[in-house]
Amino acid sequence: MQAPDSPATPPAPATGLLLTGGGARAAYQVGVLEAIADLRQACGAGDEPNPFPIITGTSAGAINAAALACGADNFDRAVRRIARVWRDFHAQQVYRADSLSVLRSGARWLSLLSLGWALARWRRMRPRSLLDNSPLEKLLVRLVPLVRLPRLLKKGHIKALAVTASSYSSGEHVTFFETNAPLQPWVRSQRKAARDRITHEHLLASSAIPFVFPAKAISMGDHMEFFGDGSMRQSAPIAPAIHLGAERILVVGAGRMHEPKGDASANPTPTYPSLAQIAGHALSNIFLDALSVDVERVQRVNQTLSLIPPEVRAKSALRPIELLVIAPSQRLDAVAARHVGNLPTPVRAMLGALGVTSNMADVRGAALASYLLFESGYTRELMALGREDTLAMRAEVCKFFGWTDTGAEVQTRLHT
Repeated sequence: MQAPDSPATPPAPATGLLLTGGGARAAYQVGVLEAIADLRQACGAGDEPNPFPIITGTSAGAINAAALACGADNFDRAVRRIARVWRDFHAQQVYRADSLSVLRSGARWLSLLSLGWALARWRRMRPRSLLDNSPLEKLLVRLVPLVRLPRLLKKGHIKALAVTASSYSSGEHVTFFETNAPLQPWVRSQRKAARDRITHEHLLASSAIPFVFPAKAISMGDHMEFFGDGSMRQSAPIAPAIHLGAERILVVGAGRMHEPKGDASANPTPTYPSLAQIAGHALSNIFLDALSVDVERVQRVNQTLSLIPPEVRAKSALRPIELLVIAPSQRLDAVAARHVGNLPTPVRAMLGALGVTSNMADVRGAALASYLLFESGYTRELMALGREDTLAMRAEVCKFFGWTDTGAEVQTRLHT
């Protein structure tokens, strides 16, 4: 007598990964990914497929996301490759930091701010950014082999990759995505999606920090538009992963969500903020604030859906999204303050004109530097923090992925 068929095991929910922006702060993400790779092995899940079939990223997070997607057939190896770059980073790999280059871009740009655009018209000078990030193009060729992506999509190692950028031309926030699924682009207020073949130009555009790095031109059908950092005007950073089919999403932040707040009472005699402090505050608003708001929005939707009867919920387009948020437990501005002195001398001198000092106690001035400190001392400390924060959430991480925690010791990684 044939035994009755056992009930089919429901498929695991599609898992998405969101890597946010933040310039050099994105080193924190790499430490998180290393810890996840190690926990995966410790839980005996190392032979399972890529844990993130849907990967989305913004700004420097878009570069990490694309690099991870291009190694989706071997998650551990892809993480190791990304970590090697971030562990041995130097600013010259991202932007030109020699005296002549800084004079050509940053010093000229700052001079024009003080002397006025009349001088620019007279000399026909139109500096495009504070720094020249042309070295980053060479790094992307080595770090992000996008030529592999179509084959990985076809073989099912990954379902979708999406990167975001902000159009200076149209004012819209655009998510560029690549997938083999029959998915139509979505349109929302002030943001839309565009199905496209992801290129290094998309990554350069997504990571073009406003004022700091130059905009990139990208073809939008029958015309070109200039794009800058995808964190600008990004009102719903989690949305692309949801549109691409993710039912649970790991969100890796770059600050403010879990880190301690600054102590205003530490400076009983307040002084007028420097340009560096104002710029750092503005960049933090661009890179960090939207994520916190969007996480709260998703959590409110989940709570509301839990109160609706299942039969009514089934008629709605809304669905609950499981979120796991990992964000720094320390103030990254304070970490950056300890490493400002490691910036190349010409860049440090230029930032000094804005108010960035090498005083380790000057956390406010270090906020701007925290986005530009592509130096190994800083990136290694952020990687170690990302790893530590993730391992401190070991139970939550294992539950999120459905891994059985055997209690096996996680290997030690040296970031020195």
